[in-house]
This record gives sequence, structure tokens and C-alpha cells, in this order.
Amino acid sequence: MRFVELVRFALGAIVAHPMRSGLTSLGVVIGVAAVVMMTAIGLGAQQRVTSAISGLGSNLVIVMPNFQRGPVSQGAGSGMSLRDSDAEAIARQVEDVAAVAPTVTSRAQMNADGTNWNTRIDGVTPDYLVARDLTVAQGRMFDEREARQGKKVIVVGPTVARELWGDADPVGKRIRVRTVPFEVIGVLESKGNAGLGQDQDDVALAPLAAVRSRLVGRRFRGDTIQTIYVKSTDADSLDRVQEDVINLLRDQHRIRQGEEDDFQTQNMASILATMQQAVATFTVFLAAVAAVSLVVGGVGIMNIMLVSVTERTREIGLRMAVGAKRSDVLIQFALESVALSMAGGLIGLAIGVGGALGVAKLAGWPAAIPPWAAPLALGFSMAVGLVFGAYPSWRAARLDPIEALRRE
Repeated sequence: MRFVELVRFALGAIVAHPMRSGLTSLGVVIGVAAVVMMTAIGLGAQQRVTSAISGLGSNLVIVMPNFQRGPVSQGAGSGMSLRDSDAEAIARQVEDVAAVAPTVTSRAQMNADGTNWNTRIDGVTPDYLVARDLTVAQGRMFDEREARQGKKVIVVGPTVARELWGDADPVGKRIRVRTVPFEVIGVLESKGNAGLGQDQDDVALAPLAAVRSRLVGRRFRGDTIQTIYVKSTDADSLDRVQEDVINLLRDQHRIRQGEEDDFQTQNMASILATMQQAVATFTVFLAAVAAVSLVVGGVGIMNIMLVSVTERTREIGLRMAVGAKRSDVLIQFALESVALSMAGGLIGLAIGVGGALGVAKLAGWPAAIPPWAAPLALGFSMAVGLVFGAYPSWRAARLDPIEALRRE
């Protein structure tokens, strides 16, 4: 019997029972849709994490005080172990360092032209732009002289500029931070979200000395630093720069062998790799759980194919009596099983892609539909159809034509 006729017979049997065929394929539809959706959402989350961490700066080591040092945790404002001398020592003694940016941070209410906005104020040096891979879109950054003298100048992020001045150019305008007047001299290039709802554009940069004296006040010592950003010249030297910074600061702070550091360092490349691995593992886990639905769908296909063999016993016997070979019967039932599974795979693929795009749009994540999603989904569908349709097909082909014709 020709293969085309076997395909026609198989499709005819499926079309003859549309409701049963649809319900049989439902398990495969759900399984494929779930696998595609979970994989796409996981990849989108991975891209989101990568973009968020990369947005903080490349080849970056972040140094912060260790508030957990000692038997009792210290509160905010205490245990601030970093000083100006630490940043100066790193810039002077550590090799392969492109920029060292000491920073203090405060939140403050800003007022300008009758509008107000509460945002984060970072007291920084000009090297902060280099360390954090920031650029000024309008105006300029304050220079070393202005930073050293603590001039009351400020560079605002795009969100701050939009909330206070709308579409107007803020460069050259006056802004009051709490009760202190500043002159806006620049607007940063947009960096977008850093993940977890953090808007990297909702920030303002002012000279370190000005923020210390005008905004932070007497909460800390005059030379206190909350964070030091250390940028290495390239990715290959990042780990060595981090190790050198740790050794130097231990010497600076006179920490003896065996004592816990009063500071902590974070390597952005290591954080990125760890986060990517965690998200990838979680994605694989979700996809594996979703793939269980494919097995359930395969069991459903096997069950309905066994029922179909029982119902069509006389038909099988008659076809074999008029010359059909056992291989023809085997191929026909195998084709029915594969067709049911493939139809479910196609529908599930469409639902999975649509669902992934919808979730990505609602969550604000990038839509990451992998190029291998379609062939993988259809390949799995075909494999499910072949594996779970094998036994019913074999059972149909092994029927005795005479016994089959005798059954009612």
C-alpha cells in the first residue's frame, strides 16, 4: 500500500472523531506550551539580569563597609570604615586601575520651578562617570577643581530632569536640594532600569565635598566614604585588581592575620556569572517540570490509540484480508499517533510563544523566544507520538485477520 494512502487513512480516522482527537492532543498542547513559555520567560529573565548588572558598570569592583563585622551587627551610620585615604591609596598603589570613584549617598527632596521630586543624590568625583560607564547627554560634568572646592553644581539623571522640567532643557537652571541651591550643569545619558524596579535614571550627581558638607552633615566623619567604585583596565585583570584592593585595605586598616575585614568587595563579573547560572538553573528546572505534561499527554495518546485499535478490530481484519500487510497497519496507526502529537505540538507552540510575549510585555522583560523553540517543540511532539504510539501500533499489526473478522 502506498504511503500517501496510509497518510490518508490515518488522517481520516482522526477527522472522523474530532472531539476525541482534540482532547487527546490537549496534553501535548499544554506540555509544549508550558515548556516554550517557561524557557522563553527564563531566557528573558536572564537577559534582564545581565542588562541590569551590566548597567552598573563593566570590569568593576565595588568596595563597601562590612556592617556585620564583630559579634553584633552595627546600625546604619556606624562602622563606616572607608576613608578618602583608602580611595587615594587604591588609585596610587593598585596596578591596572582605570578609575577610582569614592561615593557618599543621600536622599533628598528637590524643588525647581514650582515642582518637586525626591531622589537619590550621589556625592562623587569626576572619575565616577568612567567607573560606572556613564556619559553626559547635555551640558557637562563638573571638573576636578569644582569637585575639590565643593562647588554647588549638579548633574541630573533623565528621570529627574523630566519630573522637574518636563521637556524643557534644565541645563543652567537653579534647583534647590532641601534648602541648598545648586546649579544644573548637565543631564546624564539614559541607563534604564537596573532590575527590581530600580530606575538608574532617577539620580543626581554632585561634588563629593558639597554633598558631605551640605546634605550629609555631621552624621559621618568628614572624610567618610560609603562606597568606592574601582574600575579595572580590562576584564582579565579584574580578579587580580580585586585581590590587590583587599590586601591594600587590610594593610590600610591594620587588620591582623585571621581577623575579619571591616570592608567587603563585590566583583561585578562574578555576580553576573552567578546570577546567570542561577537563572539558567531555575529555567531548566521549570522547563523540566513543564515537560512532565508532555509525558501525561503521551499516556493519553497511548490510551486513546489502544481504544481505537479495539474499536477498529474488524476494520483491521478486513484490510488485512484483502491484502494489507502488517507493516501497513503498523505504519497507519503510528502515523495517527504522530499526527495527533504533532497537531498538539503546533498548537502548543503557538500558545507558548503568544503567552511568553504577553508575560514579557506585562512584566517589562525582553521577549526572548529562542530560535530552537520551534524545532525542539515539534521534535519532542513527534518523539512523544512515536514512543507512546509504538505499542498500540504493534498491537494492531499483530492482530489475526480471521479472529479480527469474527469479533462483533
